[in-house]
Amino acid sequence: MAGTLYLVGTPIGNLNDLSPRALETLRAVDFIAAEDTRVTLKLLNHFEIKKPLVCYFEHNRAEMGEKLLSRLLGGENCALVTDAGMPAISDPGEDIVRQCAASGVTVSVIPGPSALVTALAASGLPTQRFCFEGFLSTAAKSRREHLQSLRTETRTMIFYEAPHKLLRTLEDFQETFGGARALTLCRELTKLHEEILRTTVSGARTHFLETPPRGEFVLILHGAPEETAPTISEDEALALVALYRAESGLKEACRRVAAESGHSANALYARSVKGAR
Repeated sequence: MAGTLYLVGTPIGNLNDLSPRALETLRAVDFIAAEDTRVTLKLLNHFEIKKPLVCYFEHNRAEMGEKLLSRLLGGENCALVTDAGMPAISDPGEDIVRQCAASGVTVSVIPGPSALVTALAASGLPTQRFCFEGFLSTAAKSRREHLQSLRTETRTMIFYEAPHKLLRTLEDFQETFGGARALTLCRELTKLHEEILRTTVSGARTHFLETPPRGEFVLILHGAPEETAPTISEDEALALVALYRAESGLKEACRRVAAESGHSANALYARSVKGAR
């Protein structure tokens, strides 16, 4: 009889957030598959748990996934954990879950902390509808294409970001969504130096230009306003673009008029460029 794969949510900062059920599961399984065994060993030592550890992460998931599946099919029970939060969410654990499902191996989730839900709850932004976008690509072209695809997204958007990429991402946010878009930045959640900054895209850039970012970030970005019928004609909107561009440049003028009038910023930009030829 095949064993069970347990997806165990682990603390994102405060070790006291590990649930009694998660503790019971970690103590009961035959072995634990961890993103970084050194990080998980600290957690296990804190709770005086001794279990065999294997490393399962982004760069060995193909080879190790087959080995994990073989052990599960052989009747062993395994707990899958990440360094922090829920495994299989923006995490290679999704692959082994898929393999288990295809092979008839039971997958049982032990719910636990999640940085994206924790940050969303604290953001002060709309929570009824949201989308999780994970980490943006490190390649500038792919990152900008990803953000452009979200330009008209009306749901609240959630991103993960590393400190060394934060300012570049905020620059791309401003280019794509405008500086006035509401943004909440969360770092060190549940830890001693937890910080939640509720501001705008431009406000966040200003803050972190003055204060170098540290720690992993969750970014909660307000969605685009629901599209409404234009309040003025396109010719009137283009006249406003011509008026505003002298003080803020063409792109920013088009964004400003689009927000005020309901016309598409891209369409206004294209018409303005064409008219200038």
